[in-house]
Amino acid sequence: MKLFIKIISVGVMAALLFACNKTPKNVPHYTISKVFRTDTLTTLDVHIANRMTAAQLLLIAEKLKTDSVQIKNLAIHYLLPGNTDVSAGDNSYYAAARYGQDKELKPTDTLKDDAGNAVRLKIFGLSSEKAKKLLELQPNEIAGKNVLGKFIDDYNHTIIIPFKNVPDKGELYIIELDSTAKIVSATVPQKKIEDGVEKWLVTPNGDYITIKDSVLAQYPSNALGLPFNSIKSGI
Repeated sequence: MKLFIKIISVGVMAALLFACNKTPKNVPHYTISKVFRTDTLTTLDVHIANRMTAAQLLLIAEKLKTDSVQIKNLAIHYLLPGNTDVSAGDNSYYAAARYGQDKELKPTDTLKDDAGNAVRLKIFGLSSEKAKKLLELQPNEIAGKNVLGKFIDDYNHTIIIPFKNVPDKGELYIIELDSTAKIVSATVPQKKIEDGVEKWLVTPNGDYITIKDSVLAQYPSNALGLPFNSIKSGI
């Protein structure tokens, strides 16, 4: 019996020593803003401060899964500054992760967190390096102009630059460039004030944008005032 107790004690000491020597995980800072629950899925809106790698996003996902172990079907939407919690589509978050039940797993689900849980992770947005290159673009069209911001469209992988001529404070111009600095669209939107909100119509169908507090929001005409995309300048 004494030998058995001694063996158990050594095992406990070894486990404690391993736990003490285990390198703590540097989980990036995040905040949870919204929780959506249905009968089959719990979705968390998680705000992150900047663009992250897949490894960093996986660390956050693992922490959320550990803290929500009772939730079997867990989805995570990662939002950058400027992204909105409520939108008219899926274009308002940077990346998504999904934990499902074992019966939902497929042979292609090979990505796992350190706890061995299979997780599907998809990054829709650009990496920090690619975003930086877009933000550094200085097309001739904006030279000497009053630039209202540079907004990365993470779904189209382009940069949107609204600007005004310095002497003319009224008319707005918008250009959109790809990674090769090619202009893929150029628009002179029509200004419209509605319920005290300054809107800029960008299509004949009534789609419009707003620019406020360095955030550009894109609205379809039939979405009851919900944006399908919302972007912070310079992110």
